[in-house]
Amino acid sequence: MRLKPRLMCRRIYWLALLLLNPALAAPWPDNTRLSGNAFLPPGLLQLQADASNSPITLWLDKGRALWIDSSSGSTCQSCHGPVESLKRAAPSFPRLAAKGQTLINLEDQIVRCSARTGRNDTKAEDDTVLALSAVLNEVAKGQTMAVQAPVGQEAAWQAHLERGAQLFATRRGRINLACVHCHEQNIGRQMRADVVSPGNPTGFPIYRMSWQRLGSIERRLRACYSGVQAVLPVVGDPDLRDLELYLKVRAKGMLLEGPSIRR
Repeated sequence: MRLKPRLMCRRIYWLALLLLNPALAAPWPDNTRLSGNAFLPPGLLQLQADASNSPITLWLDKGRALWIDSSSGSTCQSCHGPVESLKRAAPSFPRLAAKGQTLINLEDQIVRCSARTGRNDTKAEDDTVLALSAVLNEVAKGQTMAVQAPVGQEAAWQAHLERGAQLFATRRGRINLACVHCHEQNIGRQMRADVVSPGNPTGFPIYRMSWQRLGSIERRLRACYSGVQAVLPVVGDPDLRDLELYLKVRAKGMLLEGPSIRR
């Protein structure tokens, strides 16, 4: 859908202010190794930490119930054991699929597992997939980001990584910005009600207040494409997986923080 000229000009105006006007620089940190939690206002940080009120708790409860759900004839637990035993799973995605060069992320893997248990219509942004992803990221809390090339598939993995790095630095859209312009060169600057973070993917899936639901890193990346008025990649586009890989490698060594709240 094409934006109305007035709306397009308004977006360009605010982005120009963000990038060109030092007066809009808020007293936020500008360290590229910080997570998005460092850029949340106190109220959202408090809500995120309060399990009795955080909306994420509902998704975690759903995910734990799904892990032992036997309605399709088998359970996640019957194959993988208790969910707590998979604390190193989330930090290792995206990874190359077995016997191929396709890069998949955690949600893709959950969809593939669902298909093996008879749920062939499951999609990556389904509530069930996001709930399971949330639980797997929750049990991985405190683990370090450790995406790495699989033995014997280094060349294919490196090609995906280089493509992701290229995408991160490529200008796109009517506003003609690349990821690097916001998430490295303007960290801590405030654009209206939002603050630019380094974009480190340590807290996914996220419950974004503007979405009023949980969303994957793919959805967040597609929202960035929309923000610079670029053509949206289709859901599951390989470019999105390559970009996710680069972001995870860029954040290597950082701690996972479990599913998080964002503005």
